[in-house]
Amino acid sequence: MSFDFSRPIVLENARVRLRPLETTDFEALKSAAFDSDIWQFTLTRADDAVSLADYLATAVHDREAGRRYAFAIIDRATGQLAGSTSYYNLVPTDQRLSIGYTWIGREFQGTGLNRAAKHLLLSYAFEHLGYERVELETDSRNQQSQQAMRRMGATEEGTLRRHRLTQGGIRRDTVIFSIIRPEWEGLRQTVFREYHA
Repeated sequence: MSFDFSRPIVLENARVRLRPLETTDFEALKSAAFDSDIWQFTLTRADDAVSLADYLATAVHDREAGRRYAFAIIDRATGQLAGSTSYYNLVPTDQRLSIGYTWIGREFQGTGLNRAAKHLLLSYAFEHLGYERVELETDSRNQQSQQAMRRMGATEEGTLRRHRLTQGGIRRDTVIFSIIRPEWEGLRQTVFREYHA
């Protein structure tokens, strides 16, 4: 199934709600975003007023251009905007896409919010879109992100050397993980079972 970038997609489970990220989310995201440490390994930063405004404008522009679909991550327990995550590199002919551009404010880290958001994105990719492969990538220096991907059952496939230009003009090595359709049912029943009770 092709992906409709113009459609407002809202996904939710007991823990988290995902909806399209908008420029109007600026005020609600400031408290989560204005922390330089959470942007250490990201491609760009959004830890001050100028960079957050630019981040939101770019996310909306990329959605309108059909390049990236950025979601706001909303903690259902508090109603707070906790961060953002995205679909990108969508290739309908190959039935694959990537999940990334994910960041979550420090107070929400380690709470299960990220895993709950990944559950929604994986469910939508495999069960609604009918895709065969979901890729996740991270900076090779970001051990916390790599551990999170392993814990959710993603398979590490290797490292792409000097793969992407990141902040500060650094060429980063990128570690690639994936989850494929034959693995999803098992992961849904184990890693993500709490969302299917």
